[in-house]
Amino acid sequence: MELRTLRYFAAVVEELHFGRAAERLHMTQPPLSRAIKALENELGVVLLERSPAGVTPTAAGTALYEEAREIAERVELARARVAAAAGSATITVGSLADSVEQTGVHLAEAYRRRHPGVAVRIRETDFTDPTAGLAAGLVDVALTRAPFTTTGISTRVLRSDPVGVILRSDDPLAGCESLGFAELADRRWFRFPEGTDPVWRAYWTGAPDDVRRRGGPVVRTAGECLRSVLWNGTVGLAPLGHALPDGLTAVRLTDLPASDLVIAWRSADRSSLVEAFVRIAVALHRREDVGG
Repeated sequence: MELRTLRYFAAVVEELHFGRAAERLHMTQPPLSRAIKALENELGVVLLERSPAGVTPTAAGTALYEEAREIAERVELARARVAAAAGSATITVGSLADSVEQTGVHLAEAYRRRHPGVAVRIRETDFTDPTAGLAAGLVDVALTRAPFTTTGISTRVLRSDPVGVILRSDDPLAGCESLGFAELADRRWFRFPEGTDPVWRAYWTGAPDDVRRRGGPVVRTAGECLRSVLWNGTVGLAPLGHALPDGLTAVRLTDLPASDLVIAWRSADRSSLVEAFVRIAVALHRREDVGG
């Protein structure tokens, strides 16, 4: 098995669709499909159940996906250690879902302008790790959303956003001005994979870790969450203000604190590159808040 093929396979599992995965990988669909088929032939198992709507990993596919994720993380950690040993001017920024996009292009422009010789790597993670690789030592700084377990991690809030309930547009509750958890008590909720940070899980499901919401699908990414609402009528939550796909709408949730977009770093890290990145991000968002 080649690392590139495992990366292809992980993208297909995360997108649940060959076309979307190919777009994400900046390639066309036929070679991607051939690569996954060759992987199945090599292993002698079916990894994906295919349908007109997309793909679903088999038990074997799920097992391989977990292994592929661990391999990718080890490779990223090795790269970071090699770069540090070589003295390269590189900073790795972790991102959860669309957190980098939510900071806008201004942060990238400001950092490049002040540190033109520094290479910036972006590493996107899924909901199982809201620290976006920071806790595992895979990144130097993270743009993500709180709350999560912050042992050994410092954070600064960049912006706070109200949270909305994501519903299908034809849902009877879609026309409400606001909703509370009590009005959603009989609904199916999305769930997170086992091992997800309990603080994060409790916030985004509106329930403590030992409470299991009714039978909703397990989701790892914002895209999976939205598709579970569209296809299954599951209740989803997201910060308000995001553009939603056709067929979905957002209703403000009244009994959940705002979602904080934060920049996070390891408390013991005194790297000048990290300190500069944090300082620029905080100053930039403070100016944007003042400007309106």
